[in-house]
Amino acid sequence: MLLAVSGLIVLTGAGTVGYILIEKMSLLDALFMSVITISTVGYGEVKPLSADGRIFTIVLIITGVGTALYLLAVAAEVVIEGQLRDFLGISAMQRKIHQMENHVIVCGFGRFGRVVTEELQRHSVPVVVIDPDVALEKELARLDVLHVTGSALEDEILEEARIQSARAIVVATDSDADNVYITLSAREKNPGITIHARGESETGLRRLKSAGANQVISAYQRGGMRIASMILRPAVVDFLELATPGHGDEIDLEEIEIEPGSHAVGKTIEAVERGTAKLRVVALKRGDDPISLIPEPGTIVQAGDHLVAIGDRVSLQHLAEILNE
Repeated sequence: MLLAVSGLIVLTGAGTVGYILIEKMSLLDALFMSVITISTVGYGEVKPLSADGRIFTIVLIITGVGTALYLLAVAAEVVIEGQLRDFLGISAMQRKIHQMENHVIVCGFGRFGRVVTEELQRHSVPVVVIDPDVALEKELARLDVLHVTGSALEDEILEEARIQSARAIVVATDSDADNVYITLSAREKNPGITIHARGESETGLRRLKSAGANQVISAYQRGGMRIASMILRPAVVDFLELATPGHGDEIDLEEIEIEPGSHAVGKTIEAVERGTAKLRVVALKRGDDPISLIPEPGTIVQAGDHLVAIGDRVSLQHLAEILNE
């Protein structure tokens, strides 16, 4: 753009000087002649031109018109292509969202929602973020997060995020009242969805449960309890930090769903543990039954069971592979 504008200014100046020297025109007439020649408006000559003046005009038209057209093309590219890129980017993102199934919706991209989103992305879980702050669009695009700009309080925004086909929704705005309303809307639009909601007060937590949230979380309560536990039971907290799912360096926790046809179906917990070294099955979740901690070694594994195992990363990965080959 700067190059084209500079070239046009230089040509206009050169044309003005040329007409002054060749045709002995005044400064105003020479400038007028240069402008109408380069712009090709066709006003006619200020005065009849000599042979040298006509040759100079031909050269000025060829170079000037080319430069002017280049300037217009660059300007159009800057304006149109930029808008087109934004439009195509939004359209492509909308198409991806409309094709999503079994994804997670995160309502609110504050400090809490950001942590949830980044952790889900780290485990390759499809995520759609809903947030009304337009200023977050560039940040979400940089993080390659599919998003819908708008308020999750509006039904059409939830529908645009494909609430009907989502497997879970994280309600993480900073307002208890908004979180309760979003929870009610989500449960109405997708009765089978799992709802994880953030609450700031005891009243908010209670109302979120009444609204249909499967899990309610108070970040302040969790943080305060963790600090108190570190004072009272430091060794226990150190172990829990070490075994935080997906973050442990030495050991880790993993949940493995037993699919139909798995090698584990019909085997006992003891047999599953014996097949892989350096791990233990610490919990079993079966259907709607309460979770069973430290299941009996003779418990028979069934299709659809969820096993929670603790062990080193290599052993857990090996277990997941052999159970669901």
